[in-house]
Amino acid sequence: MSTGTFTPAPGRAPLRVILRKQIRMELLLTARRGEAIVLAMGVPLLVLLGAGLTRATNLPTDDRLGYVVPGVLALTVMSTAFTGQAITTGYERSYGVLKRLGASPLTRPGLLFSKTAAILCLVAVQIVVLALVGVVAGWRPEPGHLLSAIGVTVLAAAAYCGLSLLIASLLRPETVTAAATLIYVLMLAAGGIMFAAPDLGAAGHFLLPLAAHAEALRSTLTEGAAVPGTIWLSLSLWAALALTAAARKFRWE
Repeated sequence: MSTGTFTPAPGRAPLRVILRKQIRMELLLTARRGEAIVLAMGVPLLVLLGAGLTRATNLPTDDRLGYVVPGVLALTVMSTAFTGQAITTGYERSYGVLKRLGASPLTRPGLLFSKTAAILCLVAVQIVVLALVGVVAGWRPEPGHLLSAIGVTVLAAAAYCGLSLLIASLLRPETVTAAATLIYVLMLAAGGIMFAAPDLGAAGHFLLPLAAHAEALRSTLTEGAAVPGTIWLSLSLWAALALTAAARKFRWE
């Protein structure tokens, strides 16, 4: 063969390349959706400023920012990983986007991994921004258990991603939007963000993942204490069950 002759070498790209490109695409698509950014950042920011700096709501402590800011961080994770993700994925399936991806080298676990990884990247940026706003407003977090706070946040985000992909696969897009929004509102009301969460004891950690995540962040970031074991167990179970169910039930169309 002479020098400089082009030799085609068809074949599938390495998995790491496929996943990297898909994660990048997920991030770009999310950044272009202004309504998703408003939902993910606007509502938590309003809650932080409204409930944290005024006495518009009754809280079980005098340290309003110490109570509200960790709750808002937990709310942001749910808003991005569950509500926004569910609505977006539901319409992607309706418009045939997922069907086209299903014909590509991207596998179903690869798509789920890419979406979850992209969400974790977005959540990290959003949490940093909101935490800085909280610090400017007067919140003084404790850094001693920061790794624990990051750990429970990753578990919560993974659980919400699994749940969002599950309902986006099983319901029609219009129904997904209604269901995801309703769950978001109910969790906002009962999750201990602007009001005290219902006192359900340890069972509440398993029934209300938002409340469990918010309590964990308050323990670590405001009180400088360890995360209760029941919260670790609760969020681990939510993440494992939700991601497993999503992997089994996810549909391309």
